[in-house]
This record gives sequence, structure tokens and C-alpha cells, in this order.
Amino acid sequence: MSVSSRTQSFKVPFWAQIIAGLVLGVLLGWLARSQDVSWLVTTLEKVGSIFIGLLKLAVAPLVFFAILVSITNLRKVNNAARLASRTLLWFMITSLIAVAIGLVIGLVTNPGAGTGLTPKDGAAPDHTGSWLDFLTGIVPTDVITPFTELNVLQIVFMAVVAGVAALQLGDRAKPILTLSESVLELLQKALWWVIRLAPLGTVGLIGNAIATYGWDLIGKYATFTADIYVGCALVLFVVYPTLLATVAKANPLQFFKGAWPAIQLAFVSRSSVGTMPLTQKVTERLGVPKEYASFAVPFGATTKMDGCAAIYPAIAAIFVAQIFDIQLNVGDYLLIAFVSVVGSAATAGLTGATVMLTLTLSTLGLPMEGVGLLLAIDPILDMMRTATNVAGQALVPVIVSAREGLLDRTAYDTAHSSPLDEPEPEPVRDREPVPAAAA
Repeated sequence: MSVSSRTQSFKVPFWAQIIAGLVLGVLLGWLARSQDVSWLVTTLEKVGSIFIGLLKLAVAPLVFFAILVSITNLRKVNNAARLASRTLLWFMITSLIAVAIGLVIGLVTNPGAGTGLTPKDGAAPDHTGSWLDFLTGIVPTDVITPFTELNVLQIVFMAVVAGVAALQLGDRAKPILTLSESVLELLQKALWWVIRLAPLGTVGLIGNAIATYGWDLIGKYATFTADIYVGCALVLFVVYPTLLATVAKANPLQFFKGAWPAIQLAFVSRSSVGTMPLTQKVTERLGVPKEYASFAVPFGATTKMDGCAAIYPAIAAIFVAQIFDIQLNVGDYLLIAFVSVVGSAATAGLTGATVMLTLTLSTLGLPMEGVGLLLAIDPILDMMRTATNVAGQALVPVIVSAREGLLDRTAYDTAHSSPLDEPEPEPVRDREPVPAAAA
């Protein structure tokens, strides 16, 4: 056996590296807090923030070029309009199911009761979301500010406009499309190097959360935290497998086997956009045609948020209403469902779901001070929320492909979670159109 093959055989799987980072982070965080080791707290915070900073560094150009290329890739897919509309439809269906689960859990468990928290413990955020801000904020005033201020919604708007314009120009836009595809591949290559640092980032992020907040904070928010995790788990491990088995006629275990690398990275990074290249890779590995996956996954990474935009605001709204002793009625619950489906793009695939929460609270007329009650616990909640988001972003393309007769069943049935190899970029070239959907 050669040295290279022997080294390969002892390669630690990526998921094992993540678990090791998780365990080490918990231990170091506990040590830093229990022994009051300030330099360790600072080190953990810096390691975590550098990792998230590296992920965010590529977010703005990645979103722009991914959306632009994904729209233009639809020209290579027969029945593109049908695929796009079915994708959006399933985004809405799964969001409605998720928000319904969140509402039921919140009503049954009363997460705001017995916490010891009062309205005085809350603080209004500096910036809040409203429908007017949401609608007017879609259109940028210039082309630079959205990138410097990382306004993902405006970046998506510009990318969509550029993509549609490129489709209208046809062959005259080919040089721009070739350049865009090359830039996208460059960004994905660079981001892949950052993804490989995820185990180290895990140590910093988890360790800092434990060192900063400790277990006491989790105890105070025990019911609310459990509600979010249980709600996400129900969507992730009950709803999604049921849809796969009944709608897509596919083995749910194979889905999780193939999608697990993206799900675990999402749990650690708390960024759907940062996980997007890996999400697209595992989606293609599950048998979804590349031309369709390159549209559906970037689209989902910025708009498909079952964890952050459905389960979380539903339970959080009930939590805040109970703290402030405000009674919600059936109309309010229907309004929560509406906001979750229509306003999910406001979360923009970044860490945290504060914008979506403020949008929900402002729509219901609930006090904005409720946001301040949840900010401290947010990083712990965001891990499970983002994992659920990313799983849904891979799920919908699988369902739509299966329904339209485009899913490569052989690839799906043989999908694996490891080894996690670096994706090799394909040469930029015109590809043959994906076969027409089955009647």
C-alpha cells in the first residue's frame, strides 16, 4: 500500500471533525466560564467571529452571481417556468406546515409562562422590520450600498433583474454569462476552503456560546428553547421524511445520508448562504439535475427558511405575547402564517432571524421590546433553525425533480455522506437541455 493511499484510509471524516469540534467547544466553554479564564473566552470569541466573518466575506458577490447564473441556467431546462412555479409552490407548502407546527407547539406549551421574565427585561431593537420597509427596501438606491451594507434582499433584486435582462439579450450576453460563471466558480472554490475550517469554527462558536451564556440562561428559556428544537426536529425528521416517502416516492434515509454534510455545516455556521455551495453539491449528488439545482438551491438559500421564518416567529410571537400579557386570537395566528410564507425572504439567509421576528411582531402589533428578551438565547436557537432551513432547501428540489420525472433515482439511491471531497468546477460550456418533464 502506498503512503498516499494509507494516508487517505486514515482520513478523519468531515462529520467526525465537526462532532469533535462540538465536544471540544463545549468543554473549553465550560472551562472558561467555570474557572473564569478571560483569555480563553476572548480566544473562543475571536475564533468563532473570524470563521463567521470569512463566511460573510463572500456572501454579497456569491448571492449576486449565484442568483444571476441560476436564472440564466433555466434557459437550459425544458419547462423552466413550470419548474420555477412548482419550486415556489413547495416552498410555500412546507412553510405553511412548519408554521402550523410552531403555532401548535407554542399554544400547547405556553413558552412564556414561568420564566420569571417581565416586560422590563426586554429592550426595543435599534432597527425593526415592517411591511413598508420590506417592500421599499427591495429596490436599492444605488448599486454599491447593498454590497457594502450586505443587504441581501436588494442584492437578490439586482441579480434577478440582471439575469432576466441577460436572458432577453440572448447570445449578446454570452460573454457576461461566461464571466459570471467563472467568478461564481472562483467564489465557491474560496468558500470551500473556509468550509474546511468549520471544525475549528465550531470550537469557537460553541465554546463562546457556553462561556458567555452558560447553562443558567438556557434554563431560564428552557421551554422556549425546547419548543424551537422540538418544532425543528418534527419538521426535519417527521414532515420532510413523510413528504419524501409519499410525494417523491423516495427513501428518506437516503436523503439524510446524502444531505447530511450540508445540514451539519448549517448547524455550525448558522448561515444558509454560507452553506449554499455545499447544499447545491449534496442536492446534485441526490440526483437533482445540475441545471435545475443551480436555480433552486440559490433561490432557496435566500427565501426558504422553515426554521427561521416559520417555526421560530410563530413560537416567539406567542412567547412575547405571554410575557406582555397580550391575548392573541385566531386572526393573529392566521396573520403569523401569512407573514411566514410571504416575508421569509427578509431573513436573507444570514445568521439570526431578528428581521423576521421584528416583522412578525410589528404586523401583530406586539411590543418590539420582546425582541430584546430573545437576543441572548438566539445563537443557541439559530443552530437548529439553520439546519432545518438548509434541509428544506435541499428537500424541495428533490421533491420537484421526482414529481417531474427528472430525478436520477440511481444517483439518489447511492448517495453518500462521506468522503466529503472538494467539488471540481466544470468547464464553462453550453450544456444539453434537461429532458422535458414527464407528462
